[in-house]
Order: sequence, then C-alpha cells, then structure tokens
Amino acid sequence: MLQALRSVAGVRMLDASSDASHNRSVFTLAGDAGPLKAGILALVGSATERIDLRTHTGEHPRLGAVDVVPFVPIEGVTMADCVALARDTAAEVAGRFNVPVFLYEEAASSPARRNLEDIRRGEFEGLAAKMASPDWTPDFGPSQPHPTAGAIVMGARMPLIAFNINLATDRVDVAKKIAGAIRHSSGGFRFVKAMGIALADRGIVQVSINLTNHEKTPMHRVFDAVRQEAQRYGVAILESEIIGLTPQAALVAAAEYHLQMARFSSDQILENRLRDS
Repeated sequence: MLQALRSVAGVRMLDASSDASHNRSVFTLAGDAGPLKAGILALVGSATERIDLRTHTGEHPRLGAVDVVPFVPIEGVTMADCVALARDTAAEVAGRFNVPVFLYEEAASSPARRNLEDIRRGEFEGLAAKMASPDWTPDFGPSQPHPTAGAIVMGARMPLIAFNINLATDRVDVAKKIAGAIRHSSGGFRFVKAMGIALADRGIVQVSINLTNHEKTPMHRVFDAVRQEAQRYGVAILESEIIGLTPQAALVAAAEYHLQMARFSSDQILENRLRDS
C-alpha cells in the first residue's frame, strides 16, 4: 500500500506508522486536491485487493480495510475546500471500487453522522445488520458492505492528535477505567476520545487517545489527568507516544506549562525564526 501511495506524483508521504497490537497502519499525506484524490484512489485499490476483514483482528476498532480518510486544511486551504474534496473523492471511490462510503465531521450529511465512533459502532462484523436500517444508508455506494473491505468513513476535520499513554501494568481494567474517566462521552474532557487496550506483545496496557482540539484541551492536561487516575490504582506511567504527526503548538504548550516559562513566544523557537527569515 505504501508503494501505491508513493507512485502518485504530487503526493508527499509525511509519516507512516504501523502497530502489531492495533493491527493498523496510519499514513499522513500532503498535497494539492488532485494528487491527494489520486492517492486515496490508489490506496483504496491496493487495500481492497490485499485486506480481508473476515480474517482481520486487532485491538483498534475498524469498519473497513481503509477505515477512515480525513481531509485536513493546512496552509491556503479552507474547511469548505476539504469538504468538497471529501465528497468528490468519496463519490469516485464508491463508484470505482463498489465500497460504501459514509461522510463524517464537517462533511457529514446529518448530525447523527458527525462522530466517527457513532458510524464505526458495531465494526465490520455488525456492518451488514447496521446498513439494513434506512438510517444507515451510505452517502455513496452500495447499500451493503463490500464482502472483504467493509465500508469507508471519509470527511473533513481540523488536525487531530493521536496520543497514547502506556502504563506499567498488564491490568486492562485499569486502562479502561482511566479511558472512561477522561473521554468526553463518559463525562471527561470535551475534546478527548479514549479507550483502554492491552498490548499483548509487550505485556502492558495502553490508554489510546484521540485529542480533537489541542487548543481547548491541551495534551499536558490530559497527561496529568491520566497520571492522577493511574495513581489511584497504584500504577505508573511507563511512557507516552504520538502516532503520526502533531502540530508544533501542542508540544510547545506542554513545554511551556511544565517548565513554567514566563512570557514565552513562538518567535523564540530557533526553527521558526530561521523559516521566517
């Protein structure tokens, strides 16, 4: 699949990561609308040929072989541009590969489909029964799942930080309780989605976090909350990790907070000054 993406002129592969426990790969691409659309078409073509969800297992929830495709505005691009690109790409993917596509976030066709977890609930195994309901007719493509590739969720959103915190224990119940304490759907932070999983290959557990607005819910606040919750169970944080890429401002905010820096400015970052000059 990496080869398929790299074969498309005008698409920059900024990051690629895979994890055995999640059994999931995350690609971060950059480019103009035309090349990005071509890249997604190449990715879907390769994935539908290679991945059979009837035999696929992993800790991370999934609806399709290509599970979710968000378009994110960076420089000189508006959210409206990304919504238009998501809808255009979704229509062509569905028509070419006969895979149903659901639109989400800013591209969603209804409020019930804004949240990824609502669309993904039931996963691939429950998808046929879910799509039998008129409420879950896809935005594009057939009214039943692709037999091996399931369905795709595609849309437009602001940058998301995939932020995992690994705990020095094998107690998955602790990770799940902590995830429940911090995620918004359970009464936690407004812009946090989280789940607790086991990393069986390492004998530890993880609080897997999606941070959807780092300005309103900073990384350091979530990290401190996880540490405080873990202490209740006599568990320490082993490490944290970022999957894919993250805005620089999120890391700067964490450093500024924990180092208690006064009157800090992004102009004091060497790389920023060099770029601006």
